[in-house]
Amino acid sequence: MTTQANAVNVANSLSSTTTERWLKQAALLAALITVDLVMVLVGFRLAYAVRFEAGITWFYQDEFSRLDFYQQFVFFLAPTWVIVFVIFGLYDLKNIFSGTREYAQIFNAGTTSIMLLIVFTFFEPDLIIARAWVLFAWIFVFLSVSMGRFLFRRLVHQLRARGHFINNVLIIGVNEEGQAIAHQLIGNIRSGVHIVGFVDDNIKSEFEPVTGLSVLGSIDNITSVVKKYNIQEVIVTSTGLTRPKSFSLMQALHGANIPVKLSSGLYELLTTGVQVQEVGNVPLLSVNKVRLTGSDIIMKRMLDLAAAGAAILLSAPIMLIIALAVKLDSPGPIIYRRRVVGVGGKQFDAFKFRTMAIDADARLAQDAELRKQFQQNFKLKDDPRVTRTGRFIRRTSLDELPQLFNVLLGQMSLVGPRMITVQELAYYGKLSMNLSTVKPGITGLWQVSGRSDVSYNERVRLDMHYIRNYNIWLDLYILWQTVPAVLKSRGAY
Repeated sequence: MTTQANAVNVANSLSSTTTERWLKQAALLAALITVDLVMVLVGFRLAYAVRFEAGITWFYQDEFSRLDFYQQFVFFLAPTWVIVFVIFGLYDLKNIFSGTREYAQIFNAGTTSIMLLIVFTFFEPDLIIARAWVLFAWIFVFLSVSMGRFLFRRLVHQLRARGHFINNVLIIGVNEEGQAIAHQLIGNIRSGVHIVGFVDDNIKSEFEPVTGLSVLGSIDNITSVVKKYNIQEVIVTSTGLTRPKSFSLMQALHGANIPVKLSSGLYELLTTGVQVQEVGNVPLLSVNKVRLTGSDIIMKRMLDLAAAGAAILLSAPIMLIIALAVKLDSPGPIIYRRRVVGVGGKQFDAFKFRTMAIDADARLAQDAELRKQFQQNFKLKDDPRVTRTGRFIRRTSLDELPQLFNVLLGQMSLVGPRMITVQELAYYGKLSMNLSTVKPGITGLWQVSGRSDVSYNERVRLDMHYIRNYNIWLDLYILWQTVPAVLKSRGAY
């Protein structure tokens, strides 16, 4: 009788946890839909203001500029936009707060909505709307919705910092894989994940749980652990369980209505993305050899060629002045060729204006303390090897201008992970193979996040984040943020 009562209590508690999680998600989605509706209306109103109220003379003014007509029309259109957002997965919790990938989905959904509007006007000849208004609506709705989501995400991040909208997460398996996942997620409060601890049956002596975490129980009493610690999500390590144990665990969690995420066991290698292929009715994962494929690689190359070509033309006088200054300041070549690792592990020479004396290596070899500092971060804050001209062009990042020619040659990209030497690959450990799937960049997340002030481990994390989450919008965002980062000279030395 007592056992039955305990089982009922556990079931009721799990049901309460599920209801609580559902209510939080519903509140979040309701708020997001409201924000989207408001920003869609704002975008439509801005489009009207530019088309009919800005006084632009080359727009034809006609009787179809009535404000009351467009107000009624957009209140019909706005819900349609939200419906298309639903179809494009913009209210799927997996896609919310996904950064630039979310903006790409907004752009695609908005473009589809505009095309539907154009098709609708084709079948309704009596409905006449200004073509320029349609164009501006497409632009301003995308911008306003993106801004609304950006501000909404910032608000949610602030709420998460205060303990709201946080999911308690349990990791199944305290082995090496479970430890690696915990290290990646712990302390990252913006992700909305709070790692509560581990569950495992076979705890080996060589595995010590991450600081602040512990093993909370065995797999057999998983439902009790979920109830006791109010777990909202479970991450299962594929290498930590036997096949029969995995089946029983999944059944127990399915019965408890707890969302489950499966680790691949090789997440360090899956930064490049995977494809699921069915072979003999068995779904198998294959790892992509390169991160960018199809339209992504075409758009990125077009951006590189256009922007690098324009930058070379605009900066040509500056480069000539710098070349002259380098030559007059100290003996040695104007251009320094740094041997770095590119796509597929192929090495190439990255061009930079020379910033050091020609006997820089000898000076470093003579000073043990400097050599030790350099081996830690491959950077020295007060580097005695740097020339007077070199110190200025480093602080302003002008020393990197010749790398624009590396971009034109296809060896580098404007945006990408840091270019590194073969010796630095050791700092990336198991993640090193991911670097060979993309071109190194002149700028990147590390550049706009503090440059040399960022620790080496943080640089590695930022590089992996960029590779995992690449899209053209992320490149444009980083390029936009690079300008103030360079002007502030934070972390530049």
